[in-house]
Amino acid sequence: MKRSPVSNLRAQAYTIPTDRPEADGTIAWRATTLVVVHADALGQTGIGYTYAHASATALIAGVLADAVRQHDLHDIGRINLEMQRAVRNLGRPGHAARAISAVDAALWDLKAKVFGVPLVALLGAQRESVPVYGSGGFTSYDLDTLARQLRGWVEQDGCQWVKMKVGSQPGDDPARVAAARRAIGDAGLFVDANGAYALKQAQRLAAAFDAQGVQWFEEPVSSDDRRGLAALRAALPPAMALAAGEYACTADDFRALLETHAVDVLQADASRCCGITGFLQADALCDAWHIPLSAHCAPALHLHAACAAKRVEHIEWFHDHARIEAMLFDGAPRLQDGRIAPDLARPGCGLALRHADAKRYAVMP
Repeated sequence: MKRSPVSNLRAQAYTIPTDRPEADGTIAWRATTLVVVHADALGQTGIGYTYAHASATALIAGVLADAVRQHDLHDIGRINLEMQRAVRNLGRPGHAARAISAVDAALWDLKAKVFGVPLVALLGAQRESVPVYGSGGFTSYDLDTLARQLRGWVEQDGCQWVKMKVGSQPGDDPARVAAARRAIGDAGLFVDANGAYALKQAQRLAAAFDAQGVQWFEEPVSSDDRRGLAALRAALPPAMALAAGEYACTADDFRALLETHAVDVLQADASRCCGITGFLQADALCDAWHIPLSAHCAPALHLHAACAAKRVEHIEWFHDHARIEAMLFDGAPRLQDGRIAPDLARPGCGLALRHADAKRYAVMP
C-alpha cells in the first residue's frame, strides 16, 4: 500500500466563558479552554480536541507534529507510541498526554474519513447508542439552581442518572444531596468530591449519602491515594460504587487502579488518556478485570469509541463540555431519551468545527 503520511497538523485554542461561576470540591473556574487539532492527508481533514491549557498548541505544532510525520496515517497505534516517546523528557502525564489525546483523536477521525465510514464502523460497533448521565450540580450553585439543573436532565432529557459536585463545604453536603434527591425523585444520584475529602471524612459522609440512595461516589479521596480509595471502597455501603480514573494518562495508570482494587467503576477520558487509542486500552483492561467503564466528560469526543467499547456503561454529559460542543461543532450529539447515538451518515466522528462561531473565542498560547 502506498505510504500516506499526514501532510499538515495544526492546533488552535479557544477559551469559552462558563454560563455562570462553577466550582467543585477543590477548584473554581469561570472559563474552559478547548484545544482543537486538524490533521490533513489524502484530501481529507480529521478533527480532534482536548480540554487543556492553550500552550498545548505549541507542543502539538512542534514535538508531536514531528513524531506524527514519521509514520503512515493508518498506523495510529505506532504514531501514538512515538508521540509518547517524544515527550519522555518533557513529562508525559498531564499536559503532554492531553496534547497527544487531541492528535490521536484527529488521526482516528481522519483515517475513518479516508475510508469513507463513520468512526464506530472502523472500530467495530458493540452498540448503536450509549446512555448518558447529566453532570454538573457545581458547589457554586445555590440549592434552587442545583435542583433545577438536575431535575431538567431527568424530566426533560430522560436521563436515568445525574451527578453533582460535593466537597467545597463538607458540612453542607448532606443537605445539598438531600435537596438533589427531592429534585430528581427515584432517578440515580451520583456524587463527585474531586478528591476533596480525607478518608475518615469520606467514610462518615458515605453513610449520609447512602440514606439518600446515592449509587456512585466518585473520587472521594485523591486518586493519587490508591490505597485510600481501596480502603474506602471496601467500607462503602453495598449499593454504592466507587468510581475514579479520570486523571489517568496511560494504560499503566488504569492498571494500577485495577490491581489495587481501588474502583468499582473505572473512568477513562479520551481527552486525557492519550486519545481514542488510550480509551480503548482502558476498555480492554476493564474487560480483562470484569469492571465497568464510564467515559468521563467530552461526550461528542467519546461517542463513537464508547459505542465500540465492550465495557462502557455510560458517558458523562458534563454541562460545560456538552454546552461548548453544541455551540461550536456541527454534528454534536443531541440527547434523546437519555441516550446519544452517532450519525452514521457522517464519516469519521461526525464533527466539524464552526470556525466563524469559534473565532471570537480564539486565544494565543
